[in-house]
Amino acid sequence: MRNALVAALVLSSGIAYADEGQWQPYQMPSIADKLSERGINIPANKLADLTQYPMNAVVGLGYCTASFVSPQGLVVTNHHCAYRAIQYNSKAEHNYLANGFLASKQTQEPTAGPSERLYITESVIDVTSQVLSNLSDDPLQRYQQIQANRKALIKECESDDNYRCSVRSYHSGLEYYLIKQLIIRDVRLVYAPPESVGAFGGDIDNYEYPRHSGDFTFLRAYVGKDGKPAPYHKDNVPYQPKSYLKINADGVKAGDGVFVAGYPGSTSRYRLTSELEFASHWHYPEMAKRYQLKIDTINHFANNSADIDIKYAGTLASMANRMKKLNGLLDGFKATDIIGFKQQREDDFIAWFGQQTEANPQLLSQLKQLLAQKNELRQTHYYFENAQSSALLAAANKLYRLAKEQQKPDEKRESGYQERDLNMIRANLKRIDSNFNAKVDKTLWQQDIEAYLAQTHRVAALDNMLKESDNNISLNDKLDGFYALTGLTNKDKRLAWMAATPAEFEASADPFIRLAVALYETNMAQEKALKTLYGKLSKARPQYMQAVINYYQANNWPVYPDANGTLRITYGMVDGYQSADGLYKQPFTKLEGITAKHTGVEPFNAPEKVLNAIKDKQYGQHQVSNIYQDPSSWLCMFFSCDAKVEQFNSVPVNFLSSVDTTGGNSGSPVFNGDGELVGLNFDSTYEAITKDWFFNPTITRAVHVDVRYILWMMDKVDNAQNLIEELEIVSDK
Repeated sequence: MRNALVAALVLSSGIAYADEGQWQPYQMPSIADKLSERGINIPANKLADLTQYPMNAVVGLGYCTASFVSPQGLVVTNHHCAYRAIQYNSKAEHNYLANGFLASKQTQEPTAGPSERLYITESVIDVTSQVLSNLSDDPLQRYQQIQANRKALIKECESDDNYRCSVRSYHSGLEYYLIKQLIIRDVRLVYAPPESVGAFGGDIDNYEYPRHSGDFTFLRAYVGKDGKPAPYHKDNVPYQPKSYLKINADGVKAGDGVFVAGYPGSTSRYRLTSELEFASHWHYPEMAKRYQLKIDTINHFANNSADIDIKYAGTLASMANRMKKLNGLLDGFKATDIIGFKQQREDDFIAWFGQQTEANPQLLSQLKQLLAQKNELRQTHYYFENAQSSALLAAANKLYRLAKEQQKPDEKRESGYQERDLNMIRANLKRIDSNFNAKVDKTLWQQDIEAYLAQTHRVAALDNMLKESDNNISLNDKLDGFYALTGLTNKDKRLAWMAATPAEFEASADPFIRLAVALYETNMAQEKALKTLYGKLSKARPQYMQAVINYYQANNWPVYPDANGTLRITYGMVDGYQSADGLYKQPFTKLEGITAKHTGVEPFNAPEKVLNAIKDKQYGQHQVSNIYQDPSSWLCMFFSCDAKVEQFNSVPVNFLSSVDTTGGNSGSPVFNGDGELVGLNFDSTYEAITKDWFFNPTITRAVHVDVRYILWMMDKVDNAQNLIEELEIVSDK
C-alpha cells in the first residue's frame, strides 16, 4: 500500500519526468540538463562521441543489440537474440537449447552460424544535401535518383571490404545519415543458460511483469591473425575491441538514473491518425490471424518431432513474440483511446499549421491521399506476397532476381543484389538447412496459398501455375510435387544457382525456379508501383515532418527521429508503475520468485541446480539487502525520515525502468549514471506495447535482466569462472 501511494504521489507531483526519446548520439549535448536531472554523470559530449567509452563498446547484431565486456572480444546480449546461434549448434544428441552451453576454453567455442555478424558503428555523418541534390519532379525518377545517390555514397564509404555502410532516412526523408560500421564475420557461441532460464515463463510471461527471466548469452568476436575481420577459420583469434564495458556488481536501486544504448527497430510516433487506424483496424488483425495459424501449425509438428522442434525453435519464438506484441497493441488501442489522442493532437497541429503564413494549404490533403493509396496497395498485395512464403520459393525468387540484376553494372543494381551483398546471400542460402523441414514448409505455404485463393485480388501467373496440367489434382498433391521435384533442398545446388544466367533459370524444369520466373514480372510491376508512390511521398512526407518538428519545438516537446534500426540513446530511472489492475508493480524481482513460479512444467520449469542454489541461499556476494533508495532522500517528501523500507535480502533477477525502448533494443546494455553495465534490456511491459505509437510516461516501462543475476548464474550455478575472470567488475562498496 505504501509503495502504491508513493507511486501515485510521485506521478501526481510532477517529479516523474517524461523520459521520452530515442535520441541520436549527437543530440546528447542538447539534453544534457535532462541527463543531469536523472543522475547521469557521464558527460553528454562523451556519449555523443562514438569513438569513446562506452559507445564504442555497443554493437549491433543486425536485429538486436550487444556489447563488448572483455578485452578478448567477449560479447553479452540476450538469450533470445542469440537463439539462432544456440539453435544452429543444437542437435538431438546435444540440445543446447534445452541444456545450455558453456565453453570452458576458447577452443571449444563453436561458430554462431554462417550469417551471424557483429556491427560496430564508427561514424554517423549527415549527407542530406548529397542524397537530395538535383532530383527530378517525376516520382519514379525521383525515387531512383535518391537510391542512386545513396548507393554512390555507400560505395565510396565501403572502399575497405571490412566495413558495411548504409545511408539511413530520418524524419521520413527529411534527413539522411551515412553510417559506417566495422563488420565482424566470425562470431562464436560461448555461454548460454538453458531455455528454462533464458526464457523462464516463456510466452505466458512475455511482455508481462513481474518477470524472472535470465535472458542473457555470451558470444565472442573473432578476427584473422592480422587483427582484421575475416570469415570463420579455426586459426582466427579473439577480436580486441577499443573499449569494453565495466560491470558494476552493485547494480542499481529504485530511483537511480539509467540510460540504454542500442539499435531500436521501428516506431511510428509521427505518423498520421489515418495510418494508426489502418494498422489497428486491418493490418494488425490480419497479421495476428496469420501468425496464430502458423504458430499452431509449427507446434503441431514440433510436438511430434525433436528434429523439427529444434529446427523451428527460433521461428516459433519469433512468431510468438510478434503475436504477443500484436495482441498487446490491439488490446492497448481498446484500453486507451490512442486514436482519439492522436487525432486531437493532429487537429491542434492542423489549427497551428493553418496560421503559418508560408504553409502549403494543400500539403495535408495531398499526404493523406498518398497514404490512402499506400494502404490500398498494401491490402491488394498482402495475400499475393504471403502466397510466396515458402522458404524454397523465397530462395528461388532471390536467386532469379540476382541473375537478372547481375546483367547490369553493379551501381545500377537494386540494393540487396550488388557485389557487396553476395556474401550475405550465400550465407542465408546455406543457413536454410538449419531451420527447414519440407513437410512443415509445405503446410505453412499451403495455408498462405489457401488464404490467397479465398480473396478477390488474383494474379494470373500464380493462378496458372497452381492449376496447370491436370485440374483434378488437389492443391495438397500439387504442392507435394513441388517439393518432390525440386533440387533446392540441396545446399550445393542452391548455391550453384548464384552463378546461373537468366536463360538457365528460364530453361529450368525445377518447379520452384519455374514459379519464380513466372512471378517475376508481376513482382516487378508491383515494386514499380510502390517505388512511384514512394517517390511522391519523398516530397510530401519531409515537408510534413518539417512542419511537425516546428510545431513540437513551439510547444517545447522533445524532437527526435522515429526509430529506424540505427544507434540511439534513451534515459530514465529505475521505477515501478501502477498497472491496469490497480496493483503497483515493484521495480525489482528476486530469486525466490523463480521458486514461487516453478511448476516443473514448461515454461515454468526452472533447472534443479537453480532451485537448489536458491533453496540453500547460495547468494554469495551477489545478495542485496536493500534495492530501494535511502528513505532520507526522496521518500522523505511523503513520509517521515525514519521510514523504513522492507529489506530485499536476495539476488535481484529483473528490474523495471522508464527508458524508451522498442524491438531491436533487445540485448542493449543498461548503464548506471557512470556508464557502467548494470543490466540488459530484454522486454517491455504489456501496457507499454503501444509506445511504438504513443509514449505514455506513467505506464511505459522497459524490463531488464539484472547484472547481479547474470553474475550469480555464472558464479553459483554454472561455474563459469573462466568468463568471470575476463570481466572487469567494479563495486562501490
